[in-house]
Formats: sequence, C-alpha cells, structure tokens
Amino acid sequence: MLALRSIILKQDSNISVAWKYSMPFFCYRGKMFCYLWMHKKMNQPYIGIVEGRFFDEPFFIQEKRSRMKIILIDPDKNIPVKRVEDVLQKALNLYRDGIVKIKG
Repeated sequence: MLALRSIILKQDSNISVAWKYSMPFFCYRGKMFCYLWMHKKMNQPYIGIVEGRFFDEPFFIQEKRSRMKIILIDPDKNIPVKRVEDVLQKALNLYRDGIVKIKG
C-alpha cells in the first residue's frame, strides 16, 4: 500500500491525500481522483479510479459500481508500475482536459 501511495503521489504535484469514507483518498486539485483499499473477497489491495467509467481496459473491474472501477494488485507479484502510471496519467488527463470539472 505504501508503494502504491508513493506511485500515486509522484504523478502530479497537485495530488493531495485526504481521508474520505474511512478510506485513504487522493484528490487532484480538491476533486476526488482515486483511492486505495482491500478487496474483501479476493483479499488483494486495489486502486479505485473515481472516474473509471471512462476506461475500457480489460484489466479494470467494475463490479456493482456505476462510476468507479478498480485495478487489483497481486501482493505476491511485482506491482505493474508502468500500467498503474499509465492509468493514473489517463485519469489525470480527464481532470486536466476539463472532462471532469474541478472546483475553483
């Protein structure tokens, strides 16, 4: 989880950490961006992308979420850093390009 936190925070200096819904959330310029949590059934950590509905990559899992999608991280393998960074940058671009509105 600490490695994932570090990967997320290094993507942009405008990302901040917040505690929302009893979970560690990451915000981009005050807008919820992604979060870290453990999948209860699979017992694996994951990164939840708030605007996951804009993604159609096959490795995303939606389950019963309408807006968010998750990326499971296998704790027994190396973190797929390039994949995670690519997804985070794509998600950040939704905010940067104005597809997701930012406060202020």
